Amino acid sequence: MALNGSGPISLAGSTVGESIAIELGESATGTRSLNDTIVRDLAGVASGAIVMPTNFWGKSSVNNPLYTWGDNSVGSLGLNNTTNYSSPVQVGTTNDWSMVEFGSYDSFSIKLDGTLWALGGGNYSGSLGLGDSIGRSSPVQVGALTTWSQVSSGASVFTLAIKDNGTLWSWGYGANGQLGLNSTTSYSSPMQVGSLTNWLQVSAGNYTAGAVKTDGTIWVWGVNPFGNLGIGGTTTQSSPVQVGALTNWASVSAGRYYYLATKTDGTLWAWGAGTDGCLGTGSTTTQTSPVQIGSLTTWSKVDASFSQQPFSFATKTNNSMWVWGDNGFGQLGLNDLTNRSSPVQLGALTNWLQPSVSERSDQGFGMAVKTDGTLWSWGSNNVGQLGLGYKTNRSSPVQVGALTDWSQVSAGGYGSGAVQEK
Repeated sequence: MALNGSGPISLAGSTVGESIAIELGESATGTRSLNDTIVRDLAGVASGAIVMPTNFWGKSSVNNPLYTWGDNSVGSLGLNNTTNYSSPVQVGTTNDWSMVEFGSYDSFSIKLDGTLWALGGGNYSGSLGLGDSIGRSSPVQVGALTTWSQVSSGASVFTLAIKDNGTLWSWGYGANGQLGLNSTTSYSSPMQVGSLTNWLQVSAGNYTAGAVKTDGTIWVWGVNPFGNLGIGGTTTQSSPVQVGALTNWASVSAGRYYYLATKTDGTLWAWGAGTDGCLGTGSTTTQTSPVQIGSLTTWSKVDASFSQQPFSFATKTNNSMWVWGDNGFGQLGLNDLTNRSSPVQLGALTNWLQPSVSERSDQGFGMAVKTDGTLWSWGSNNVGQLGLGYKTNRSSPVQVGALTDWSQVSAGGYGSGAVQEK
């Protein structure tokens, strides 16, 4: 599929993992795979128009450095130390990173060549996937394969990943069935979940997980104390179980004991524990099956938090940002500390590209990249996790530095990371 120009493009009829030819500038021509950042966008709007990052276009060479910051007590920043940083610091000297993912205790990144790297972390129960339980503070490659397309790190020290052949893999702590391997065993190396090759998108939550297949079905597994899996009953599931029978799901985000999801028609859905209004239904009532949030058909991307005081972010197809749930640290970015139980627009701007919420109960904060390539953060800042160079909480979005070449961000528990695209 040849793509030229900038701004919204039509991806109707394209497939995840497809390589796309891009005219880079006026003379250079190259190819680029639909990496995780783009896969997430595809999951949000399975067909039709999608806005690429402004800095995606016009690049004649690869220059994608990775930066991390925040709490580094378990080495999750990948900087070969355990020193905290309140401003972004580059990880190593290579500039070939595609995406970054921070969980509560571990962090990962995929490079442009499809290799998967554990940046660092506690490696509890083998959650880094390196075949042992030894903590790391510098990037180490997970295996030798070059076929990884996305990775998601959970709050309960486990990790899920998808390869470009559509297979699903998991590793780390498995005592609650969250690995989806039909057991409660922990594994320190990637293990394939079943034998299917049609997994599209995956999200690791807090002892729970969800995924969407290429056929539009949605699947969940792990703990289910509140009926939060959305399948009826409260029985823990150690293998993927389908939610309903519909085939029009586009994306899912697993939080602490709740889920957010979008459908291909642009509708937004939620289920699970309604703590602090995190479901966005206008109440704190638990929902044991998917419930539509409002009636709009313009939702694009969602992100649910692992926090004990959960909060949620979502963007619409017009790139407006919407927030709801707990706001004790100002993590909703609304310039106050009031909880919301229904989606509220964050400001009036329509240039938000990718939201990310923090993944620990005591560090409620949010980060996002805008379509102009700027990076923004707000909420709790006790260890400098906002990347602003100081440790004062902020209840409204504040720009991180002055650069305009950020392409993707992940807000974690012990730290945060972002990739530039120069």
